[in-house]
Amino acid sequence: MIFVTGGAGFIGSNFVLDWLGQSDEGVVNLDKLTYAGNLDNLASLQDDPRHLFVRGDICDGALVLALLNQHRPRAIVHFAAESHVDRSIHGPAEFIATNVNGTFALLEAARAYWSALAGAEKDDFRFVHISTDEVYGSLGEHGAPFVETTAYAPNSPYSASKAASDHLVRAYFHTYGLPTVTTNCSNNYGPYQFPEKLIPLVMANALAGKPLPIYGDGGQIRDWLYVSDHCAAVRRALEAGRPGEVYNVGGWNEMRNIDVVHTLCDILDQAAPKAAGSYAGQIALVPDRPGHDRRYAVDAGKIQRELGWKPVETFDTGIRKTVQWYLDHQAWVAHVQSGAYLSWVEQNYANREVV
Repeated sequence: MIFVTGGAGFIGSNFVLDWLGQSDEGVVNLDKLTYAGNLDNLASLQDDPRHLFVRGDICDGALVLALLNQHRPRAIVHFAAESHVDRSIHGPAEFIATNVNGTFALLEAARAYWSALAGAEKDDFRFVHISTDEVYGSLGEHGAPFVETTAYAPNSPYSASKAASDHLVRAYFHTYGLPTVTTNCSNNYGPYQFPEKLIPLVMANALAGKPLPIYGDGGQIRDWLYVSDHCAAVRRALEAGRPGEVYNVGGWNEMRNIDVVHTLCDILDQAAPKAAGSYAGQIALVPDRPGHDRRYAVDAGKIQRELGWKPVETFDTGIRKTVQWYLDHQAWVAHVQSGAYLSWVEQNYANREVV
């Protein structure tokens, strides 16, 4: 059995679904069910005895340790995190609480559990920590992609909180010997992503006839990673990653935000055409957010060389699958667009006049 935190969120739920689609090994899934945690993502597992869902907070060390002692997992895969930069700008306290304090509490529970193991159980145990490329800061337009030894330079409360969690994980390996593996991924996209992030937000707004808000000039560059490829990388890191090591996980798909949006509009024009005109006519440039990093890109060569992983999807294949999934799951989109989500959109975009 493995123990997954944040397994009702976007990446976590995709990981749990992929895991149980390929393995009979059970999953204990701990998720607090904040606004982005959604049990609808796991509806297909409702009657699956391999999946045990527990609603709880990683900050609750006593709960985590009790679950570990009860179910005796061979690994912890730690996805749980507050993850949206804009939300961290408006309210950083929650990011410190979950990403820093929560990871600390989880590490303490993991250390206590692991220390009590013996023999092969102790030797084989792993703590896989899922992090982000944003901890490395911002790249120039022509700078070499981030590698695992790039110095940290986080520029938002979100990335700073993830950097802190990475440092804690590193410290627990070097100080206590806890067998940790860290992955730093680029921008994920795909099914079940909460519609505050660029791709699902553009999809939802386009189909609703609303403006497609793009920060600044839309020239920010990101490396895009299809979520199933990310899940495969995490599985490989769990299987063969060396304790204490860090692996960057990227899609080798650098694109400007404005080009991503135009690509989405082009696909929607074909798959769900408007009565008149193109969805691109809804694009609206809005003032940039504070401290907006210009470019992220990771070099995923190490995980390919050492663990044999590389992405299967190109951006073209992945984005087409993503668009079709959202078109086929409009009920899911409508359900997650709750009052809390709409309040967030109002808070973040209402006072941004179109440029």
